[in-house]
Amino acid sequence: MYTLAVRREFIARHFLIGGDWGPENFLNSHHYILELQLEGPELDQHGYLVDIVDVEKHLDEVVAYYKDQTLNEKPEFAGLNPSIEHFSRILCTTLSEKIKAKNISQIKVVLWEHANAWAAFSVERQKSKF
Repeated sequence: MYTLAVRREFIARHFLIGGDWGPENFLNSHHYILELQLEGPELDQHGYLVDIVDVEKHLDEVVAYYKDQTLNEKPEFAGLNPSIEHFSRILCTTLSEKIKAKNISQIKVVLWEHANAWAAFSVERQKSKF
């Protein structure tokens, strides 16, 4: 199984809801590190798992959407606590919809919000999907 990973860093704000989370109940910023991992069993005719330029284009679009924004104000977080777990799922499913490479069998996002804390979410893809 081949794996290709690409990382981006960005800052976004949020405040947690639904419990007593101390300082996290108030608007605060996190320096996120998003690592996108793509897996597949075979390479294309050029010896690549995926066109990294295409992947980076989609990754940059998604990061730009969240960069310097308040997650609570985004429609995809409506009714959700903007936890790192929800955020990693939202990022992963969004990127999975955008990246159309045929030989990708799994897409995974590992999202760090602090040097000691991360969450991950992965999507299995069927070979015939794209």
